[in-house]
Amino acid sequence: MPTGLVLRSTGSRYLVRAEDGLRHDCVARGNLRIKGWSSTNPLAVGDRVTFEPQQDAEHPGTITALHDRKNYLVRRSVNLSHHKHVIAANLDQALLMATIARPRTSFGFIDRFLVTAETYRVPAVVVVNKIDDLDAEEQERLFELVDTYQEAGYRVVMTAALKGKGVQEVKALLTGRVTLLAGHSGVGKSTIINAIDPSLDLHTLEVSEASGKGVHTTTHAEMHELKVEGWAEAHDHRGLEVEGIPHSAIPNLQPSSTRDLQPSTSVNLRPPTFLIDTPGIKGFGLVDIEAKHIGDQFPEMFSRKSGCRFSDCMHKEEPGCAIRKSVEEGEIAESRYRSYLDMVNGVDEESPYRLD
Repeated sequence: MPTGLVLRSTGSRYLVRAEDGLRHDCVARGNLRIKGWSSTNPLAVGDRVTFEPQQDAEHPGTITALHDRKNYLVRRSVNLSHHKHVIAANLDQALLMATIARPRTSFGFIDRFLVTAETYRVPAVVVVNKIDDLDAEEQERLFELVDTYQEAGYRVVMTAALKGKGVQEVKALLTGRVTLLAGHSGVGKSTIINAIDPSLDLHTLEVSEASGKGVHTTTHAEMHELKVEGWAEAHDHRGLEVEGIPHSAIPNLQPSSTRDLQPSTSVNLRPPTFLIDTPGIKGFGLVDIEAKHIGDQFPEMFSRKSGCRFSDCMHKEEPGCAIRKSVEEGEIAESRYRSYLDMVNGVDEESPYRLD
């Protein structure tokens, strides 16, 4: 039987892309489950499967086996707090799109997403969109966010998708990879996808003026095969022209050498480009992460924990804590440390959406 890639999951139906590029509407065999898993969905976008092809429009194909996953990204189920929901599988990277305002993305939300990505071995990049529509106070918050995550070891990309600013850099990051794109509703996920591949023509809506929050336009996770023409070279952010923000004020955003994702230089050998668009996420509940392991998912804490007096230091009130000392000396951002404490103190809470 042929193998394929799950492009879309809607209830009990799955859209599977065969190796020859043909797409099949499929259902899953009734006993298809992952042994020992308590996830709400047996299959996720990005899964590799074995399936019986669809014969005609009235008779869907059947997914008979799920292949091993190289990685995946999960969140706590909205309705079943003790279960996990697999957002997507077999990812090369995850791009978290954030905005400083309209809507505002909190540091706590970003940190929870990054901790989950670290836990499940998914490289992550922070994309800050709508940077062309900021007042002076909001620009300061932008610089704070950029500094915080760059110093923590993450790559940060700044974009103004409606004006095409920074789109080429995102395009270079996506090319030849399987990428998950996540963020709150209204941050511009569909806008930037349309800017990269206009043929998709994804539906977009403005942020609600009444609530300041985004309106959902994507209702389920779906993988798109992008038509990326030519090669998009990564640009230095210092060359980004943003109306109202002087070049000298934009931080130097050279990516960390340990976390930078270098694209293949061979056009002929480059694999297809897949982007997984996800519904807007309000909150990001942690699951399957023990409190004692949370600190290890903060790269800047993990690299310093050997300096703690006690090997089992939780970085709270223990004497001789290298992490608290680094926070006091400004080497670790206070916002990141507060997020860590919040996660440690709330990791066993029942609510899946503890907003920061």
